[in-house]
Amino acid sequence: MSFYIGLDTSNYTTSAAAFDAATGALWQVKQLLPVKAGELGLRQSDAVFHHVKQLPTLVEQLFAETGIVSPEAFGVSDRPMEAVGSYMPCFLAGEGTARALAAAAAKPLYRFTHQQGHVMAALYGAGQLLLRHKLFLAFHVSGGTTEALLVKPHAETIISCTSVARSLDLKAGQLIDRVGGLLGLPFPAGPALDKLSQEADTTRLPKPSMEGPCCHLSGVENQCRRLLSDGAKPAEVARFCLLSVESALVSMTEQLLAQYGDVPVVYAGGVMSNTLLRSALKDRFNGIFAPPVYSADNAAGIAVLTALRAGGDQSI
Repeated sequence: MSFYIGLDTSNYTTSAAAFDAATGALWQVKQLLPVKAGELGLRQSDAVFHHVKQLPTLVEQLFAETGIVSPEAFGVSDRPMEAVGSYMPCFLAGEGTARALAAAAAKPLYRFTHQQGHVMAALYGAGQLLLRHKLFLAFHVSGGTTEALLVKPHAETIISCTSVARSLDLKAGQLIDRVGGLLGLPFPAGPALDKLSQEADTTRLPKPSMEGPCCHLSGVENQCRRLLSDGAKPAEVARFCLLSVESALVSMTEQLLAQYGDVPVVYAGGVMSNTLLRSALKDRFNGIFAPPVYSADNAAGIAVLTALRAGGDQSI
């Protein structure tokens, strides 16, 4: 077996993964960061603390479950995205641990972005790893990002992700968590809002607020507040929130396909675990989705990128 280790310490999840390039098998362990009831997030200092506390246990668990003795290489997400000045303190926890592991094992360490990891995890989960050799569009939709990326092959980092459209204010995951908080749902609110929205017996069709291929989502929160104060059922508010995200993503996708041609479209990020969004975008654009376990924050994509960067089996 030829194992490659990936670590990711995003804003709300500590994650470690191992990829066997010889067989294509992947193992991952992860743990959400604790957020107090009623709160909608964490300060970065608290996120770093929890990552430092959780990551050693997860690494121990991963090595124990897989029986790994000597990995071929280590990889880590060290920043959110490929942009000048892209930085979040929470990624320091993963980078520091990866540096120590690689130094102790005298093995290479490769650095990638959290966004590259999301895209590669989606490709792996969807059985579409060969797309890495082509031009395609990828949406990264999460609590911290609502962004469309033009993805190209890259000699060193395997894929390169360039932002071509985004939300110009509130991110989709932020919107979902805020509306979930308004409805008394636990944080992160995605799964509970998804379930609640399926109970709606009426549908209000929102109109997306667009600026070219970029969207505005901040007004949706106010619309949801008004709906609730006007007597709408919580399930109807939940469904309106998700349909608003859907309408924005549909408009973004349509405009970008008109610009870049009939290229594959990959949807990644925690928000893309939502059943309503997955169904609508898959049917309309033949969108490529990974199983939810590879859509939410994870280190799986980092482990696969590490194997490819280190020269692991190129047939995967």
